[in-house]
Amino acid sequence: MAEAVEAHYGACEGLVITRYGYARPCKGIEIVEAAHPVPDARGEAATRRLLDLVSGLSPDDLVLALISGGGSALLCAPSKGVSLIEKMAVNQALLTSGAPIGDMNIVRKHLSRIKGGQLAVACHPARVLTLLISDVPGDDPGQIASGPTVGEMSTLAAALVLDGQSGIHVLACDTDGVDGAADVAGAYAGPATLEMARQRGADPELALAENDAHSFFGAIDGQAITGPTLTNVNDFRAVLVLP
Repeated sequence: MAEAVEAHYGACEGLVITRYGYARPCKGIEIVEAAHPVPDARGEAATRRLLDLVSGLSPDDLVLALISGGGSALLCAPSKGVSLIEKMAVNQALLTSGAPIGDMNIVRKHLSRIKGGQLAVACHPARVLTLLISDVPGDDPGQIASGPTVGEMSTLAAALVLDGQSGIHVLACDTDGVDGAADVAGAYAGPATLEMARQRGADPELALAENDAHSFFGAIDGQAITGPTLTNVNDFRAVLVLP
């Protein structure tokens, strides 16, 4: 993919990580070989360099992300508190577990500093264009190489991630709530959510760990209760970002 980009655009600045024996001759793009399907120290070091390369970009910069199957192992940046040895052991266990690729990638994303859209975050405020070659059923961009430029959707922790960020409001609901165990259709989070929780003694991290959003948002008056809408058809997410 890097070779084709250079053939089209000419010499480019960049770094590509591929598996041992797969390097291609490029002019400006550096090619690093690393281990696949179980990551190694060479892949971890190259991933750190890649993250350094995209730091400090401007809105005028364009990052071209070339992603194909195999990137889950090659892009190796363990999250805080996780060692490379532990990451390798988990990856090996996943490969022998028989779990579907989607389930494997959820685990990989939560143990990484680059998967699940975190590469795109590191590139901000530059523009990111992702070109993908799929190796997963259904061609879900969030599953190919564990989605380095695609947000992770397996877990809603928006209030914690936003951490009081002004001007951003999030709503997660279904149409009326009657499918659940109560009449709550969903919940709302905004800039004041965590401060309200602190004032009322509600622990968002504990609630998240115990899958108990119901009690948490009930304690801070953050539940959405619509009553009968006569259209119990869908779940939806809405995000409002004010200037």
